[in-house]
Amino acid sequence: MNEDKVLKIGILKNGTIGSSLLLAFLMDERAEGTRINVTEVTSGAKMHPPEICIATIDKLLETKPELIIMSSPNAALKGPQACREKAGSIPTIVISDAPAKKAVEEIEAKGMGYMLVNADSMIGARRPFLDPTEMSLYNANLLKVLAGTGVLNLIATELNKVIMDMLDGKKPTLPRIIINSTIAVAAAGFSNPYAEAKAIAAFELASQVSNVTGKACFKLREREDYMPLLAAAHEMMETAAELAGTAREIEKANDTVIRRPHHANQKMLKKVKLHDKEE
Repeated sequence: MNEDKVLKIGILKNGTIGSSLLLAFLMDERAEGTRINVTEVTSGAKMHPPEICIATIDKLLETKPELIIMSSPNAALKGPQACREKAGSIPTIVISDAPAKKAVEEIEAKGMGYMLVNADSMIGARRPFLDPTEMSLYNANLLKVLAGTGVLNLIATELNKVIMDMLDGKKPTLPRIIINSTIAVAAAGFSNPYAEAKAIAAFELASQVSNVTGKACFKLREREDYMPLLAAAHEMMETAAELAGTAREIEKANDTVIRRPHHANQKMLKKVKLHDKEE
């Protein structure tokens, strides 16, 4: 193993999903990693027309990344698909939401990996409802769901497996996972069955939010019809966040919270008891 090897990682963000909000920090939560160099390029909120996405991958490729992590809502859209074409043979992992399942065949055919998160539901994006405050509160609640149910822990763990393989000079096995509640809570490692049940409930409730926001955003035309559904969807996500928070509080009360910090050499350590030493 070459201890001096530093892996160049490129993160491409086209549009925003909850799973992408803290991607760089899932690999280096204390900004002390010495073996990865991360560059992030984003198109901000916009993904249309596809040329917006293409411009971001062109910019990212200028940094000569050895590993690419692409995130976007609905990775089956033309913009993200065009970015995958440009990535070529560079090891690439797609992080997206449930609608991206339509792109799984194409992603696999390119030899790429993916992690698709069912609970990463679409926000209530209609002008009469969504302002900067509402947008921020929704994403804060979504992030709490993803963290509390085990989704972000799973993403962090799978990314680190790939990173460590590449640092060791091995061909990486890229993850191909559609993250449902069973997979998420298994990654969280709950010791208390009631905490696990609350986390499952949080994940499943968050997963249903897209059904409500999708109807409100794309099917209903009258304001008096869609406004209550938008508000209801955001209440659902807030309730899911409260359930996820309660699940963690149960684990804290039992002193059974699993912590997996990164060492500066990029290896993931583990501890359970608050006063234990990580190993």
